[in-house]
Amino acid sequence: MGTETECPPEVPQLQRSLKLWHLIVYGIIIIQPTAPMGIYGVVSNIARGHVATTILIAMVAMLFTAISYGRMARVYPRAGSAFTYVTEELNPKLGYIVGWAMLMDYLLNPIICVIWCSQAARNVVPAVPYAFWVVCFALLSTYLNTRGVQTSGRFNAILSIAMSLVVVLFLGEGVRYILSTVHPSSHDLIRPFYDPATFSTTTVFRGASVAVLTYIGFDGISTMAEEVENPRRNILFATVFTCLIIGILSMVQVYIAQLAWPATQPFPPFMVDTAFVHVAARVGGTFLFQLLNGTLLVANMGSAIAAQFGASRLMYSMGRDNSLPPRFFGAIHPRHHVPRNNVLLVGAIALAGAFLLTYEQGAELLNFGAFIAFIGVNAAALVHYKFRSQDNVKFPLLIPALGIVVCLFIWIHLSRSAQILGVLWIGVGLLIAWFMRRSMKHDVES
Repeated sequence: MGTETECPPEVPQLQRSLKLWHLIVYGIIIIQPTAPMGIYGVVSNIARGHVATTILIAMVAMLFTAISYGRMARVYPRAGSAFTYVTEELNPKLGYIVGWAMLMDYLLNPIICVIWCSQAARNVVPAVPYAFWVVCFALLSTYLNTRGVQTSGRFNAILSIAMSLVVVLFLGEGVRYILSTVHPSSHDLIRPFYDPATFSTTTVFRGASVAVLTYIGFDGISTMAEEVENPRRNILFATVFTCLIIGILSMVQVYIAQLAWPATQPFPPFMVDTAFVHVAARVGGTFLFQLLNGTLLVANMGSAIAAQFGASRLMYSMGRDNSLPPRFFGAIHPRHHVPRNNVLLVGAIALAGAFLLTYEQGAELLNFGAFIAFIGVNAAALVHYKFRSQDNVKFPLLIPALGIVVCLFIWIHLSRSAQILGVLWIGVGLLIAWFMRRSMKHDVES
């Protein structure tokens, strides 16, 4: 009598079905095709109109860093995290500093989104005070996150397509306006890149330190390494191509905007945060103004919700690992299954931050942490591929070294206030780490 051998059930695994173009589209969705519009006025004022130049400088910095991210995703295909790269390749303490700096980014993102949404809402209903909109948007984001609601990938894809159509409409109206009304001279066509009357290396690089916000999010491509065909090749290519596409598209947008509204006509203070939609009003009238303002408001609100979601989960992870007090940060709400304490804390920080910070200050602080992560990833890639790995990659020393130098050079051009506040934040993180180690040691001894 024959016997049958029962085979153990297969463990479900991720399928490697994504191609290179899937990753590029995903990267563009993460960054958003309207990425430079939110920071346009701030960068224009800082760089004295050289927004196109700052976008290109930031793109160069990001290309070196994108290569390092792509290379490190080969080594740690499941992590996709600057924290992991630095911890494993350099030092756990340095990894903690990078992780703490990234937490600052997560906390600042909801703040600048709430600020931008509140200013955009005032464009529609100017009679309603700014404070009212800040409270509304902060409470809405917090409420949705306490209920476990987050924007879906399908919604983000549809929104990105809609934003792309709005960008095309703006570019068409912008070119029409420039040809029919501005009639630029050859000097006018060069001025967005270089105007000898206002050009300053210091201001341009400080502007570039904010313009980097255009590219924030490209590293998310590395988290898909387990679902990609030929990840060792495609993760790297997709990261680089995404930065190139976003950089060129962003440069074209701001170039058209600068020709339509020259830097010789500076934006009034009340227009700075939402300057791009006022440019849209000039080139396309009330319809394009309202369309672009509404589109960006929805996009930034979605970003605020997603950023608050991510910040609360990062805090939960750190609480669960005893990097933060676990009783508060590691708790899960029994009904809604979300880290409610963290959501409420992030919401309170977003509410307070929207009153205490300007959009410019928030953006520069966010980039303080981002550049620490970028420098760390380049350093990890340099150490791994130059001294530890047997893999044959081109320029294992030169590319990450250039990434470190360019990122460090832009980082030191952040405003003094951003540098001081950023260093204080790192100091707070080190004190918390010392306190947590001391508490754990006391618990073990007792």
